[in-house]
Amino acid sequence: MLSQLMNFLRACLWPSSDQNARTGSDAGGRLDGLLWYKDSGQHLSGEFSLAVVQANNLLEDQSQIESGSLGSSESGPYGTFVGVYDGHGGPETSRFINDNLFHHLKRFASEQQSMSVDVIRKAFQATEEGFMSLVARQWPMKPQIAAVGSCCLVGVICNGTLYVANLGDSRAVLGRAVKATGDVLAVQLSAEHNVGIESVRQELHSLHPDDSQIVVLKHNVWRVKGLIQVSRSIGDVYLKKAEFNREPLYAKFRLREPFKRPILSSEPSISVYQLQPHDQFIIFASDGLWEHLSNQDAVDIVQNNPRSVRITFQSEEVQGNW
Repeated sequence: MLSQLMNFLRACLWPSSDQNARTGSDAGGRLDGLLWYKDSGQHLSGEFSLAVVQANNLLEDQSQIESGSLGSSESGPYGTFVGVYDGHGGPETSRFINDNLFHHLKRFASEQQSMSVDVIRKAFQATEEGFMSLVARQWPMKPQIAAVGSCCLVGVICNGTLYVANLGDSRAVLGRAVKATGDVLAVQLSAEHNVGIESVRQELHSLHPDDSQIVVLKHNVWRVKGLIQVSRSIGDVYLKKAEFNREPLYAKFRLREPFKRPILSSEPSISVYQLQPHDQFIIFASDGLWEHLSNQDAVDIVQNNPRSVRITFQSEEVQGNW
């Protein structure tokens, strides 16, 4: 499986000239029914490409690249926006993020006439609140939407500054050249919120000191309340508002005892980096890629398959586990 994945990613980085491999939808090239790539071409901050290994016919994940004005008018800041939205439980949350997050970011950037951590945090908050409102409206007809959520990884490049914001367990990794040796080293840019990480479990225990079962080891996998591996997300309203953790929601999602405070958080971890000439490219990917490749393995694949222009590379693998 690992060798197959690596061969596929190499193909995505260096697309075949065989036109039979470049037919179908707007994806730009399709190697198989569930394996495809897209060359998105040149953007303000460099060249972007996308690779997807889809787990099943229902695509729960979304991704987007936007370039140009990051405000609601041409007077706003200019740059590039990258988003990877790894959905679980259904496609509704990731699609909602794809339709709304960037628009919120443009609105808040216009208000401040600049890009900032505060702008990104407000955009995440507005997206979360919007999806919660959608769940409240659809609950009487579609109660299972309360158990749909998505991780959310965002990169914003503006005036030489890179902002990386993350909810969940997707990851951004930078390829940085070492001038003395010529090597390209992997530098992880994002913090992950997966309870398989001890520090994340400790954070949850500190936030819920009265709940000894806030994190449970189930089938050798740590899960929040025995249900989900990530501690932060957009959506998953059934673990944020107690009024949605009841019938007619499926029994497998309902907790035995009501909770008084949100179990999951929608607060992103945000980091800021000043890009340097020796920073070669960035990989934005959901956890499916990182389950098979180390940071350095992924960087080596990109580095060993060079392109004429390459500043940023986006890769995503869609997985069914969450």
